Amino acid sequence: MPTVVAGFVPIWALTGVGYLVRRTNLFGLAAERALTRVVFYLAMPAVLFTTLSRVSLDGLASGSILAFAASTVLVGALGLAASRWLFRRRLADQAIGGMSSAYVNAANLGIPVAITVLGDPSFVVAALMFQLLVVMPTVLTLIDTDVNAGGGGRYGAIRRVLLLPVRNPVILGAAGGLAIAALGWKLPPLLAQPLDLLGGAGVPLALLVLGMSLFGRAESADLPRRSEVLVVVTLKIVLQPLVCFLIGRFALGLDGPALLAAVLFSALPTAQNAFVFASQYQLRAGALARDSILLTTLLSMASLTLITYLLS
Repeated sequence: MPTVVAGFVPIWALTGVGYLVRRTNLFGLAAERALTRVVFYLAMPAVLFTTLSRVSLDGLASGSILAFAASTVLVGALGLAASRWLFRRRLADQAIGGMSSAYVNAANLGIPVAITVLGDPSFVVAALMFQLLVVMPTVLTLIDTDVNAGGGGRYGAIRRVLLLPVRNPVILGAAGGLAIAALGWKLPPLLAQPLDLLGGAGVPLALLVLGMSLFGRAESADLPRRSEVLVVVTLKIVLQPLVCFLIGRFALGLDGPALLAAVLFSALPTAQNAFVFASQYQLRAGALARDSILLTTLLSMASLTLITYLLS
């Protein structure tokens, strides 16, 4: 698994750089918040638009993606329920808790895992599309509904939800890219090149912001309880791949590479998107997302190796 392990190196390196620039006061808190807005409003929509505009929509439906999707929904719902009933979080923070429990880092680590272990990167596309088109809009809708609650009554809430794809740049970028792919169009180079350059900054900047947030952690008033972090990490690293295996093997009859693909991807660590969303909306669960990303990224190195050994 050398290539898979190498996939973790940029994550730890850029997170460490972010911590150092904050610790040395090269960038302050204002810069951290500004970079978060750059990622949310510019870089992330650009990378979603360009990525989805180039995917092929043929042959994406399979038993493997169904098992992956089912485990994501079930474990994400458990994470949301735990945040609500065990830790008494507000709705927006519950959404971050559910996302941290089940939203996998398919973009950064999924590609080396798919190429190295599976020998086929096609499952990355299916997993990314499910998360970007189903899970992410659901999470953002819950956050937006809570953060902007109370304005305009019931009809105002319905209007905000219906207009969320237009108001939210992340959803707008994903929807636009999917529309381009569905129509069979190809972006002209004059448009694709600047968007590629802008989108290429999304992941590095998100990791830098994640590292910057680690500085001053001990003084933070929003530290999650250790029990809450433990619940989220257990759901992500242990329960999600286990649920995926049970659904894939016994409900869908998957075996061999098809089962391995679904379980491997369900065992990927939490994506940094959870932290970006929490930071953008200034939610208390941002610390929970940050700690979950770091711990699941560390622990998944062992879990991915174990799953590959057991199912190969």
